[in-house]
Amino acid sequence: MVYDLVIIGGGIVGISTAWQLKKTYPRKNVLLLEKETGFSRHQTGHNSGVVHAGVYYAPGSLKAQFCREGNRETVAFCRQHDINCERCGKLLVATGDEEEERMQALFERCRLNDIEVKMLSRKEMKGMEPNIEGSGAIFVADSAIVDYGKVSVAMAEEFLALGGEARLQHEVCGLWENDTSIEIQAQHGKEEISLQAGFVIVCAGLMADRLARMQKLDIDFSIIPYRGEYYRLAPRCSGIVKHLIYPIPDPELPFLGIHLTRMIDGDITIGPNAVQGWKREGYGRLNFDLHDTLEMLAFPGFWKATRNHLAAGFKEMKNSLWKRGYLEEARKYCPQLQLADLLSYPAGIRAQAVLRDGSLVHDFLFAESRRSLHVCNAPSPAATSALPIGRYICTKIQEKIG
Repeated sequence: MVYDLVIIGGGIVGISTAWQLKKTYPRKNVLLLEKETGFSRHQTGHNSGVVHAGVYYAPGSLKAQFCREGNRETVAFCRQHDINCERCGKLLVATGDEEEERMQALFERCRLNDIEVKMLSRKEMKGMEPNIEGSGAIFVADSAIVDYGKVSVAMAEEFLALGGEARLQHEVCGLWENDTSIEIQAQHGKEEISLQAGFVIVCAGLMADRLARMQKLDIDFSIIPYRGEYYRLAPRCSGIVKHLIYPIPDPELPFLGIHLTRMIDGDITIGPNAVQGWKREGYGRLNFDLHDTLEMLAFPGFWKATRNHLAAGFKEMKNSLWKRGYLEEARKYCPQLQLADLLSYPAGIRAQAVLRDGSLVHDFLFAESRRSLHVCNAPSPAATSALPIGRYICTKIQEKIG
């Protein structure tokens, strides 16, 4: 089984890449491998469904560029494929003097990122969201909501319609590169499959470091899982907000904080927090995997990153175990919420690339060989940015293979 191009990983980034490669190289045999029974079963299928505008990201970074482009392209893709996508807008709410200062800095970052935003007084904010409290807010009109699972399926259908091939339930367990190709060993049930590829693109998300090491690439990072726990608000809260409601983030912390998210299916979720995960694909309430945990504990960067964010980590863990503490984080800007309003909802897992020195990788990270390209870190908002990421990867492949 010989292919010109093989993409490993059927999340939204892998699917976008496979589709755009097939458009770029219509005569080449392109194969997409995914270990699960369907597409987008991990990070893509467990995210908030927000089409981000790019407010938070460092001006000039790939993350900022991809997010701006991805916002426009995702909304356009949904219109073309009759997928429900709503530009509901986002309010970033300040609840104190310190957050007021951060809000001003965030407003300036929006200007540098060429994002159209409006600064709101408390009165203007209350006019838009009567149930939200704060001293003011930034209004981001271009934020939207969508079901990324449906977007992924539509992209996969486009890929298949062009003649691309996809194989589900094929877990890659071996990668060997030689002068002319890469040999791929995959497990399909009890059957072992051998494939040969002229070039391999790996979009493995939570398993990115393992696939890179499998191919014996020289990398200095490991994927550390952080659980993002959500609650769904009770039906009585169905009309409590009209927009996405986010706090003003602390720039010293790597995550945005607990927020209220309108979902495209009509639900409103609250979250996520960011607690240490002990299982890379652990979406349930109690999750532990011995192999994942021992591998994480053996990595020096884990201990350094944990030490660097120890206070924040303890606070997140406390609020994870103590539901009322979690609630109080949201009551800062939505005081009407009660403990009984927080209903169970599936968690998500953030695949955070951490360097050996303990630094968290905040932008995109790639590893390469002569015949492969590994997407080692595709941070939030990777779902929003999936189309420009796929296009960027295609450009890099063209530079390698012509």
